[in-house]
Formats: sequence, structure tokens, C-alpha cells
Amino acid sequence: MVKGTVTISLDDYHALIESNSKSLELKENLQLAVKELQVFLSFLCTREDIEKYVEEFNRQSKTTKININGGIAKIETKDD
Repeated sequence: MVKGTVTISLDDYHALIESNSKSLELKENLQLAVKELQVFLSFLCTREDIEKYVEEFNRQSKTTKININGGIAKIETKDD
């Protein structure tokens, strides 16, 4: 990382601070949504035999993968 300084307007600085705050909020909401989906998938696993559908999804998805172990579903990104 290169160390240095930049000069920006106060309006741009405040916009940058606000966008950081919004980004953190979106990240938290996304993490909550992923956890809720994992709980829902875990629930479905105990009710229906959906493993063949999960396998089909995993083959087709380019970005995420669903792992089911012991009736507990986890959603992972493929680059993890």
C-alpha cells in the first residue's frame, strides 16, 4: 500500500463517510439474509428429500454452493 495524502472537498468526504456506513449496513443485512436462508434450507431438509435439487443447484451455480451436513445447510461462495 502506498502512503500519501489527497485533497477532497468536505461534501465528498461526508459522502464517502455516508457510503461507508451504508455499505456496512448492507453487509449486515446480507449476512442476516444468508443465515435466514440457511435456517430455512435446514428446515426443508428435515421435511423433504431435496438433496438432488441442491446438487443440481450446485452444478449450475457459478457463485455459491449449498452444503448440507447432518441436516444443517450452509451457503458458501465458491471463491471462499
